[in-house]
Amino acid sequence: MAQLTILHYPDPRLRIKAKPVREVDERIRSLVADMLETMYEESGIGLAATQVNVHERVLVLDISEDRDQPLCFINPKILHSEGEVSYEEGCLSVPDIFETVSRAEFIRVAALNEKGEHFEMDAEGLLAICIQHEMDHLEGKLFVDYLSTLKRSRLKTKFRKKAKRAPVSRDAGRSRISAPVI
Repeated sequence: MAQLTILHYPDPRLRIKAKPVREVDERIRSLVADMLETMYEESGIGLAATQVNVHERVLVLDISEDRDQPLCFINPKILHSEGEVSYEEGCLSVPDIFETVSRAEFIRVAALNEKGEHFEMDAEGLLAICIQHEMDHLEGKLFVDYLSTLKRSRLKTKFRKKAKRAPVSRDAGRSRISAPVI
């Protein structure tokens, strides 16, 4: 396994729409393992392949307190959604920024697991929020897109200035907070 580099906003590669996975093979299983390692190392609770510059429909997450219940969704599709809930979200690709976003409260999602087996799952609460957040990444969408134009513009300026000032290092952009980062 290897830790992958996470792209940071406003990197244009985060806007690339992911393509469906044609075959769940050893390459995809290796990607899933590397994504999980990266997510855990960065103290995140979810990670989409787009965030590590792989533009295929793969996402991983683990919202368990002990970080021992990883989930993998390949070619995920929301079959049903209802209700609305607001939650303060963060993102490994937008470090140290947290904003309240409204999403469906309940979803039913279909996907393939890392073995290539089809499954369906009902999700609510943080699990539903995390799945929707990561699926947005696969569509080239970030949680900041839910913010006002003014807030988004300020964030983009802030991150561009930060990128110009910051030396390149393995720890650049790593979140130091304990709140869950999707």
